[in-house]
Parts: sequence; structure tokens; C-alpha cells
Amino acid sequence: MTGSIAGLERFDSPGKGRGLRVTRPFKVGELLFSSPAYAHVLSLKERGCYCEFCFTRKEGLARCGKCKKAFYCNVKCQKGDWSMHKLECSAMTAFGENWGPSEMSRLMARILAKKKSQKERSASEKILLIGEMQSHVEDVDNERREMNEVDIAALHRFYSKHLEMPDHKDLLTLFSQVACNGFTIEDDELSHMGTAVYPDVALINHSCLPSVIVTYNGTAAEVRAVQDMKPGDEVLISYIDLLYPTEDRNDRLRESYYFTCDCQECKSKSKDGAKLKVRKQSDPIEQEVVSNMMRYARKTIREFRALKHVKTPSELLDVCEHSLEKMGGVFDDSNVYMLHMMYQAMGICIHMQDAGGAVAYGEKILKPYTQLYPPYSLNVASMYLKLGRLYMGLDRHSMGISAFKKAMAIMEVAHGKDHVYLADLRKDMAQK
Repeated sequence: MTGSIAGLERFDSPGKGRGLRVTRPFKVGELLFSSPAYAHVLSLKERGCYCEFCFTRKEGLARCGKCKKAFYCNVKCQKGDWSMHKLECSAMTAFGENWGPSEMSRLMARILAKKKSQKERSASEKILLIGEMQSHVEDVDNERREMNEVDIAALHRFYSKHLEMPDHKDLLTLFSQVACNGFTIEDDELSHMGTAVYPDVALINHSCLPSVIVTYNGTAAEVRAVQDMKPGDEVLISYIDLLYPTEDRNDRLRESYYFTCDCQECKSKSKDGAKLKVRKQSDPIEQEVVSNMMRYARKTIREFRALKHVKTPSELLDVCEHSLEKMGGVFDDSNVYMLHMMYQAMGICIHMQDAGGAVAYGEKILKPYTQLYPPYSLNVASMYLKLGRLYMGLDRHSMGISAFKKAMAIMEVAHGKDHVYLADLRKDMAQK
């Protein structure tokens, strides 16, 4: 590990390689450890809303006087970020509208700069850990390989002034490592805020029955227990969305992380029946019909991701409604593929400021979410938050307060009782 963390030790996890386990008991909601980011980058779409350095959300952020693109809480945050921001500051001005590296390229530039500065101060253990992070460069598919090549080209184009680039092979390895070990920083509603690397957190292995959850306090990652843990228990998080059935989860794990999970849930598939529930009819639906509809649902979900970038919101909503109508002839409303498209439709309604439509979808989603996700799921908490805010906007205050309280019960475990999200939520509730 990058340092000694009380109550934890690194060990060789059978069949998984390195891992972490606890050396003392931990209760549900207890903080195992907090980890500062080795490197982090704010999403471009969130610029102006969050401080680039500490990820604090506030109004009246101060703009960088040179590039006019980056925003900070104050001079202290601006100075703290300068060693990283200078990688982009002059380039954004020089390239203007042609400046456009991906978020992965931006993060990679910061990792390279951090490694260089740490080596100059005599290499720390974190440098070694970045090197130890899992790499699957030989397993990367053609699409991902092409994306890596585009990102490497962007690194050379936009960052050559401030960085000494490793050779091409080393860059490909580093991109593969960060793809497998990077973390998406999300807000209270699970919206993307930025990307970061946490070498300590990257030691934690996956399970579809996680013992801990990772949340974010500014740019720091916090790891809290969602199960009571005893000495010797392995620290396990979920790398993926746990809503989906076993086959889908393992497809995602193989695609993104190059392994198959063999946790107890993957062996027993105990929730798959509920997740793939079929609509009750007087004549049972034939298995072939169900299988064909599952193939249709998976194909539609894949295609919808691509359509998001080319269709208008109203066109996307039509796609959701059409697929829901077709799947609804076979699947129960609580089937995960129905829930997936309802969730997309809800997001589109929110974007189109159709609060009533969003609430209608959200209310259908909520109960199955509470049954299919593990306890203390952020997906469930974020759904309560979304609905609570929608209810408040529709002047249905008692329902809004009720939804907020249910969100808080989960967030107090996942984020800790003193987190700024909870403080803001309490303040909003008091004002209402």
C-alpha cells in the first residue's frame, strides 16, 4: 500500500492477485480510509460550476485570468492547481476552438506531470503503485486501441510544450492501466463530474456482493463499510452497475476489466429471476419469445447509447417509448431492461423540463430499484433525490420531504453523516 492505513493490510487474494483486507472489525457506515487523488481532472462540461482544484460547487467562482476557461474558489485553490492547469492554460488560448483532448488525455497529462515531479523529488511509493496497477494492453479490442491512439496523438499535439513523452509502448500500457483503474467522480445524483486515479483504492477487488462503497468528498475518495466486517474479511467494491443479471454483469466485467466474477451471487444467480421477470399472462410466454426479447433489449440499449449523440431529446424519448411498448408485451415493468429504458426516459423528461413525465417514470422505477439493488445503493439514493427535487418543483412538498429523508438514510451510510451533500440537503429541507 502507499502508506500504512490503520485496520487494513495488503494481501494476495486467491485468484485475484493483490487485495485489501481488514485487521479489525468495521461497522456499517464506518470509514475504512480516505484517499487523496494521485491525479484528477474536472469534466469540461462542469467548468464554471465546480472549482478545478477542490471540486467544491459554489457560485461566484474566480476565473483564470489567462485562459478565462478554468474556475477556482479563491487564489489558494488557483495556486494549488497551477502545476496541473499550466499544462492546458496556454494551449487552450493558442488552439482556441481546435483545443479538444478527451478527458482521458487530460488526466493522462496530469499523471505524467505528477510522475515527473515526484521522480525529481526522489520517487515515492505511489510511483511504484501506478506502475503496479493492472494493465491489459494485450487484451484491448480494436475500438479501444483506436481510441488510445487518438488520445496519444492528442497528448503529443496539445501537451508537448510541458511534457516529456514516454515511448509509444509505455504510453499504451499507461492508458490501459488508467482505463482499468481510473475512477469516475460523481455528484449526489451520480452525474459525471470528473475522473481521477487513486492507487490505494485501486487495490480493492470486485464483488457483486460488495462489502464497501466508494464515495467522493471533493476530490478525495472515501471508502465506507456497507456490511459489518470482521478481521480477515476482504475489502470488496463493485466495479459495475449491479442492477443487471449475472450474464450481463460478467459481459461488462470481461469487456472492461478482463475477468469473470465468481462471487456467491454470480454462482447462485439468486436475483436473476426477479431481474428478468416476465409479464403474467393466462398462457405462459414461451422461452424462445423471452430469449428473443432479451436479445432485442440488449441490442436496443447498445444502439441507444450511440443515438444519444445524434438524436434530439424528443426523438430519443420516442425511441424509449417505442422500446418500452415492445418489451412490455413480454416483460414485467420491474424487469431490468424495462427499468433501464424508463430511466433513460426519465432523464430525457428532466432535460426537457417535463417534471410530470419524469415523476411518472421515476415512480415506476423506484420500488424495483429498492428490491434489486443492494442495501445502501447510491443508485437508489440518487433516485430518491431526483424524485424529491421533482416533487418540490411541483409543490408536492410532503412527498418531496419524504423522498429526501429516504435518500438521507442511505447517504448517511455511504457518504458519512457530515458530508456536504447531507448538510445541503438538511438546509434545503429546513427552508421548505
